[in-house]
Amino acid sequence: MTNQSHYEILKEIVKIYLPEDVSVSDITEESNFTSELNINSANLVDIILDVEDAFGITLENQDMDQMKTVKDALRIVEQKLVE
Repeated sequence: MTNQSHYEILKEIVKIYLPEDVSVSDITEESNFTSELNINSANLVDIILDVEDAFGITLENQDMDQMKTVKDALRIVEQKLVE
């Protein structure tokens, strides 16, 4: 899988949790989950669980703490897939 397909999978996961005032087109690699996409902490946990399922990886607490933007999430997923 390429980074682009990882991005598309991640985008599909994130769009489920977007509040009504945020459009799917607002999701970019630079998007901050909480401040720009208005995703609350409970939904962020759901996103993390969905990411683990989608990619067959396990994320540690430190990974979750580092996951501020879509790009951060992609970087962490890539790292976990290599391990």
